[in-house]
Amino acid sequence: MDVRDAVEADASALATLGDAPQESLRNAIHDRTVRVAEEPSAGTDGEGSEDGEDEESTTITGFVGFDARDGTVYVTQFGGSRAACELLLEEPVRFAEHEGMDVEVVVTATDETMRAAVEAVGFEKKGSGPMFDGERTVRYRLKPEPGS
Repeated sequence: MDVRDAVEADASALATLGDAPQESLRNAIHDRTVRVAEEPSAGTDGEGSEDGEDEESTTITGFVGFDARDGTVYVTQFGGSRAACELLLEEPVRFAEHEGMDVEVVVTATDETMRAAVEAVGFEKKGSGPMFDGERTVRYRLKPEPGS
C-alpha cells in the first residue's frame, strides 16, 4: 500500500470512503493536509505499456485529513479500510512527533472498525466527543513520544 498527497481528482473517491459530500472533501484537500492510501487495482500487472510507461491503475483504499492548531494535531476526517486507516493515522502522528504536539481524533461511537484502527495505532479513549449528525462520538488522544 502506498501513501501520497491527495489531489482534487481524488475528491469523489474520498467522499465515497468517508460518507461525506464530495464538495466537503474537495475543500479539505485544498485547506488541510490530506493523504491517501492506494493499492494496485485488480487485474493490473504493472509491466507497463509499449512506450515504457507504467499503466498500472490504483484504487484508493483510505484517506486521512488533519490540521494543527493550539498545540494539537486534529484528525478532521478519515475513512477506508481498517488497514489503510491504521497506516494513514501514522501521518498525523509523525507530524505531531516532529512538532512536539498531541494528536486528537473523534470517532462515531458505533463505528467499531474505525475505533479499532485508532486504538491499534495507540490512541487512548479520553471520553465523549461532540454529537455529530445526531450520533454520539468518542474522543481519542495520543501523546507521541519525542523522537520515536
